[in-house]
Amino acid sequence: MILLTGCDLNFWKMQGHQTTMVASGPVAASQLSLFYVTCWVTFVIFVIVGAVLAYATVKFKARSDADEHAEPPAQGHGNPMVEIALIAASVFSLVIIAVPTLRGIWYTHDVPEAQAANAYNITATGYQWWFKFEYPEKIDGGAALVSGNELVIPAGRPVRIQLRTTDVIHSFWVPKLAGKVDMIPNRGNFLWLQADEPGYFWGQCAEYCGDSHAVMRFRVVALAPIEFAAWVAHQKEPARSVAAAAGATAGPRPQLATFKKNEYGFSEKWSDDPSVNPLKNWLDQQKPAATEDAALIAEGKALFTTKTCLACHSVRGHTGAFGWAPDLTHIGARTTIAGGLLENTPAQLARWISHPEQVKPGNKMWALGYSDTGMKIKVSDTEAVALAAYLTSLK
Repeated sequence: MILLTGCDLNFWKMQGHQTTMVASGPVAASQLSLFYVTCWVTFVIFVIVGAVLAYATVKFKARSDADEHAEPPAQGHGNPMVEIALIAASVFSLVIIAVPTLRGIWYTHDVPEAQAANAYNITATGYQWWFKFEYPEKIDGGAALVSGNELVIPAGRPVRIQLRTTDVIHSFWVPKLAGKVDMIPNRGNFLWLQADEPGYFWGQCAEYCGDSHAVMRFRVVALAPIEFAAWVAHQKEPARSVAAAAGATAGPRPQLATFKKNEYGFSEKWSDDPSVNPLKNWLDQQKPAATEDAALIAEGKALFTTKTCLACHSVRGHTGAFGWAPDLTHIGARTTIAGGLLENTPAQLARWISHPEQVKPGNKMWALGYSDTGMKIKVSDTEAVALAAYLTSLK
């Protein structure tokens, strides 16, 4: 087993990005407590049954050839008292499990009444293969504030999430905060969760929904109330603009990095090493880069229009129409791209723009834009680098 797990200590500690053994909120804690109750009850049953089996095997095993060929003892109906005792023990075991189960179902179904007035409401919509999050705050024109693939919530406050889907059945799951609930076409559904403290949590679609179901991911970022209010205020602002001096030309253009097909897209900044603080890295992501090539960014901004990216994506303040694809107004401030699959770096952005089908097979950006059956958009390596620079600047 050690060899099969590659000596991964997180396997033995049952810790990891999406472990259910670490509860960071009351819903997850309730579900983990129920899991432990069930484990202990079934463990006691296992020990008792195993002990009786071992005793019977040792006591009544054949000890000679004569014993092996002896006539079986007279068969009887059994001992009524033993049978009644076993039935009673079974019922008692089920009651032990049933009581916390019912209590957990009632508790996790919706925000407790005492906290309901303080609940923050967000709508999560599943697409093949990414998540859109709509906030109660409104931007100019009355439209809802939206984000993609990174759900930012206030820590220490219950959050009720309305679950919707535009296509097939998806399932919303943040293991460290709450269990799975399906997003079903033509049917409203919801769950609630709460992060006890500020933190950075991994989420996943847990219902098979097509070619790239396994890489339909997202993140939940819990912020302290003051930081959350500041984040909302910034998200309501139009896209950041980087002005290029008149006549300026782009500096040395970075080379497009080479990646293997299906190559892992995250660095150690997001590991479960206690010395790493993913939330700090997320906060650092909100800041513009120390050095930006304004001319290269301007080139990427122009390409965003000429390559018809605006037909599907919106960048408020730069392009007017809102598309059905992720809103990119502040994409540079997110830590993930491609449905939470890749780390949001210029190199990974250029990779995603150049070869989306190698990253996420069947994705609509490829199917509707790049492929022979779509609009046949062609993006060269130099154009991908410029587009990545522009998107990275949108903090």
